[in-house]
Amino acid sequence: MPGATAEFASNSDAVSASETAGARVDHKAWLAALPAEVKAGLAARSDAAGLRHLAGHLGLILACGAAIAAAVPGWWVLLPVQGVLIVFLFTLEHEATHQTPFARVRVNEAVGHLCGFLLLLPFLWFRYFHLAHHRWTNIEGKDPELEGGKPETRAAWLWHVSGLPYWGAEARLVVGLALGRVRAGYLPEGALPRMQREARWMLAGYGLVALSLMWSDVLLWVWLLPVLIGQPALRLYLLAEHGDCPKVADMFLNTRTTFTNRVMRFLAWNMPYHVEHHVAPMVPFHRLPELHLRMRDHLAVTAEGYVAFTRDYLARRK
Repeated sequence: MPGATAEFASNSDAVSASETAGARVDHKAWLAALPAEVKAGLAARSDAAGLRHLAGHLGLILACGAAIAAAVPGWWVLLPVQGVLIVFLFTLEHEATHQTPFARVRVNEAVGHLCGFLLLLPFLWFRYFHLAHHRWTNIEGKDPELEGGKPETRAAWLWHVSGLPYWGAEARLVVGLALGRVRAGYLPEGALPRMQREARWMLAGYGLVALSLMWSDVLLWVWLLPVLIGQPALRLYLLAEHGDCPKVADMFLNTRTTFTNRVMRFLAWNMPYHVEHHVAPMVPFHRLPELHLRMRDHLAVTAEGYVAFTRDYLARRK
């Protein structure tokens, strides 16, 4: 994996921000002016901070799941809550691709694989996909997140937010990886065998889960059904990160920071500070609020919450 210094830089060959932003400071100039000791301090990782946050997130999942399994009065109301708690492990898997949530590499890898299994999102494949996204953020033809495009009509938005396209695409991906049929410019040939093995282990695990349903439906109620119900919340959240942002290289322009409450920041591992994360991907989640305080006067694209973003996004569509 690239080191901290390497990942502080990105988009070096993409469209120059000065072409669209005039004399304003772009993210590379801002980052270059940040003292080296400040960068090093912000990039310091912590097992303690990561494990505390993980204990809180997993604790909520286990508590909610236990209440559902025990069929407490009104347990069905907890299904979407459980779903949202689980699908937002995506933000932890995303952080683990950068090896930033925890100081120890093995912990990052183990957590990343676990989240990937729960979300049908192969961790090794996602790492290379996501790093390509960071290198070419919002650049047409280069950012893999733009493949297929963003929903441009309200009907397309509704289909996207349903989460159904996600599950179909990921199921095809896992099977394709297991069969050795997935190729992309951002996937190193040398890593493909490891991705194939991971996908095969995932399919074996899902096979065991399917068999377990013959004896007990507990996983259906505490995991499988909730993630289907909760996926739309994650789709809405993810659209705000880059949706309708300019297709330029400057991270101050091509990425959005969304101002939200503590609950949402906890659930998303501080990723609503998304400009901050893209400017300095090796800053761990628990240091992003500090980075935000240093950077906030340079943020060009923000939203006052996810409801406001969604309202404005839909207002630009028919």
